[in-house]
Amino acid sequence: MAEEIEEEVIEKKSGGNMVLILIVVLLVVLLVGGGLAAFFLLGSDNEGTSSGQMQQNSQSTPAKRKSSGRSSNYLTIGPMYPMSQFVVNLLSESGSKYLKVALDIELDSEELAPEMDKKKALLRDIIIRALSSKTFEEVSTMKGKDRLKDEIVNKINDVLTDGQIKNIFFTDFIVQ
Repeated sequence: MAEEIEEEVIEKKSGGNMVLILIVVLLVVLLVGGGLAAFFLLGSDNEGTSSGQMQQNSQSTPAKRKSSGRSSNYLTIGPMYPMSQFVVNLLSESGSKYLKVALDIELDSEELAPEMDKKKALLRDIIIRALSSKTFEEVSTMKGKDRLKDEIVNKINDVLTDGQIKNIFFTDFIVQ
């Protein structure tokens, strides 16, 4: 009788260990699968391009590429109009976030530079208003920076008569 009880206890212990091992293996598989799914789903949204798209872009002939509504041929960049740096408060409840930006503006032609000189105060005001209307969350991502560029380009182009600006290049971008 004692031998039968010992055999049942041994069988129950080994059966319990198998169930525990099976549960641990399933949890590990689920965690790895969930991590990979999150990496591929979230990673492609943040980067904006997949590796297949990058290979396709690198094999294409140099042509005007569009990025968030702005078009620029990076092989032939237009004349640049440098702006001095901007330091603004970002929109926040505590008011403790600052943004320091230096940028250069790409013009469509040299004939636009005199108008830019005349309207420099207006241009600085437009840029300061656009920068200070943003939150840290809006300017901390690449998409947010692209939207900010688009907004500034559109607002400046609305006040220009001798030409248009093509793009804005951030040469310094610090949030503190």
